[in-house]
Amino acid sequence: MGLLNSMYASRNRQIDGSAVGPGYVGGVRDQPVPRALIILVGIAGAVVALFGVREVASVVGPVVLALVLVIAVSPVRRWLDQRRAPVWLQVVVPFLIVLLVLLGMAGILTISATELAALLPTYAGQFQQLLDDAQRWATTHGVSNEMLERATQALDPGRIFGFAQSLLGGVIGVLSGLFLIVVLLLAMCLDAPTTSKILTNGAGSRPQLVTALAEFAYRTRRYLIVSTVFGLLSAILDVVALSLLDVPLPLLWGVLALIANYIPNIGFVISLVPPALLALLDGGVQKMVLVIAAYVVINVVTQSFILPKFLGDAVGLSTTMTFISLIVWTFVLGPLGAVLAIPLSLLTRALLVDSDPSAKWVQSLLSGKLPHG
Repeated sequence: MGLLNSMYASRNRQIDGSAVGPGYVGGVRDQPVPRALIILVGIAGAVVALFGVREVASVVGPVVLALVLVIAVSPVRRWLDQRRAPVWLQVVVPFLIVLLVLLGMAGILTISATELAALLPTYAGQFQQLLDDAQRWATTHGVSNEMLERATQALDPGRIFGFAQSLLGGVIGVLSGLFLIVVLLLAMCLDAPTTSKILTNGAGSRPQLVTALAEFAYRTRRYLIVSTVFGLLSAILDVVALSLLDVPLPLLWGVLALIANYIPNIGFVISLVPPALLALLDGGVQKMVLVIAAYVVINVVTQSFILPKFLGDAVGLSTTMTFISLIVWTFVLGPLGAVLAIPLSLLTRALLVDSDPSAKWVQSLLSGKLPHG
């Protein structure tokens, strides 16, 4: 009788789910979530997050820029801390370094953009002459007059020269946002010593996340330092070449080359187009060709052959992922997103991939390199 009662109780527990083995819930085996559903939900979440960030881009952009600048000068704060400098000095010195750089670049851009706005209208005659020459050449090669008229209307000199006013307005917009960036910089510099200690203390409870954030800071700092050094080198050589070729406003185009150096893949083209067009208006096709040749020699040698040897694995992103990050962050944050594409992608990788011990294969996919071991 005792055996029968035991068998009956065991049967009842199996029916009502009170006795379940591994993989059972309520007497039913767990079903794994379909991989396709995980992918679709992940994509939907990413789209929602990106569009949400895009709506507040005017705030997110300055915040990320301030964070990247604070990371760039963190070795200065660490050096002062090792020498037991006062905390206020650890805050003031890095802050002043970044502030002076920002104000210097903003001043150069403002003065140069004002000069450009006054200079471009003086090339109206040369611009019209180029259009007439192009029209005669096209007519001799069988292009219809109707097509030429449409092209001429599209290349209205008033639209071209309006670029100066829009550029100047963009500079004024940057200056207006500079106040927010400076305030954020000051706040982050004030918090930097405490934040560093908090991250160090958190290594025991969240080692993977702390390691990922430290790696993000290291990669970002190395990327910025190396890119800045080679960007300055390229900018100086560009300014010298433009000065020798007597192209107007060489300092403006040098600053543009330095800024464009942080834009992956297409930065070189962005820095080349304005001085090349101005050289075309100022001295004709021959001067434009010389400017293009000088830029190609300077930038291809420094960025294609020398820079990768020094940069090494600092970025940790494949060529494809770098280009995709440029497209995505430019769409989300505008021109500032293009400049910050690499740091933003590194931050995203640190938070979503590097902090997850099970995502080693995703790290390899993003970096384009096989995992070690």
